[in-house]
Amino acid sequence: MANCVGGVDLELGEKLKELRKLKGLTQEEVAGAIFVSRTAVSKWESGRGYPSIELLKAIAKFFGVTIDQLLSSEKLLTIAEKENKANITRICRFLFGFMDLLVVLLIALPLYPKQVNGYVYAVHLIEYSKVHSVGVILHWLIYILLFCVGGVKIFLTSIKKDKGQKLISLISLAIGSVLVLLLAVTREPYCVIITFIMLVVKIVVLLKQT
Repeated sequence: MANCVGGVDLELGEKLKELRKLKGLTQEEVAGAIFVSRTAVSKWESGRGYPSIELLKAIAKFFGVTIDQLLSSEKLLTIAEKENKANITRICRFLFGFMDLLVVLLIALPLYPKQVNGYVYAVHLIEYSKVHSVGVILHWLIYILLFCVGGVKIFLTSIKKDKGQKLISLISLAIGSVLVLLLAVTREPYCVIITFIMLVVKIVVLLKQT
């Protein structure tokens, strides 16, 4: 059997269907054997999608054939390249969201100036807020908003949802840019350096993803 079933060259969907019928199995039974949904099997058999490389290995083992007998080397290479690209995109999205979550550093680390008896000390945001309670409200709002945006980004990535990813990224970049300008105006150099680096990293990650 070389890329065919019964001597006839077939597409993957037709091969899977033929192999399944030869074993007298339903789509539900095949799905249960390789731990996927029946919808996934139906999708493969109808030619509306391809299983991952790992699932192809499981399918080949289940039916007692080789992967080469299911798909041509050219199609296997295409699937592998597509999976690799998807994995890189997913890693970039996680990293992008993680950079937004790092905004907690701007709250916890002693990065803000506080004058005591003529001396300037570095304090964390909570302590700094006691001195400039009104002036740092905008800091808190932007930090919290940026953290929430990062959380949404990571959540969408974890459930493999593409919709909304671009919008979330643009919102994050916009908030990050506003934050850099705010910290520059309020003359908080340490925070400016950190937020600027975070912004640059996110831009690089976004470019890498595209």
